[in-house]
Amino acid sequence: MNDFIRVMKALSDPNRVRILKMLQQRTLCVCELQVLLGIAQPTVSSHLKVLEDAGLVCSRKEGLWVNYFPSDGSGSPYAATMLGNLRHWLQDEPDIKKMTLELPLVSRQEICRRQGGSP
Repeated sequence: MNDFIRVMKALSDPNRVRILKMLQQRTLCVCELQVLLGIAQPTVSSHLKVLEDAGLVCSRKEGLWVNYFPSDGSGSPYAATMLGNLRHWLQDEPDIKKMTLELPLVSRQEICRRQGGSP
């Protein structure tokens, strides 16, 4: 039952659902999610940790970047079911539509350039 509760709690926050919906579009780093959501980097990182702990999100370090993407659900049947269903849910939500339209315009290189970062 703990796995079920962990997945449900992870999906109980609107920003975590937004993160999953964006990751279903493409792999993203924390800075890209921060721009899309308009929230602080530590908050995005905290949300990603909850999603990872629930088996909903995975990460892979590639050079200077940590890339996040939806899990395949193999670690939890509850995560697999919710990820599969979430693909078909919420497309018509105004904030999801807005972020989906903004997604192609978000570039980690541009974000770092604007913030004076090195990558």
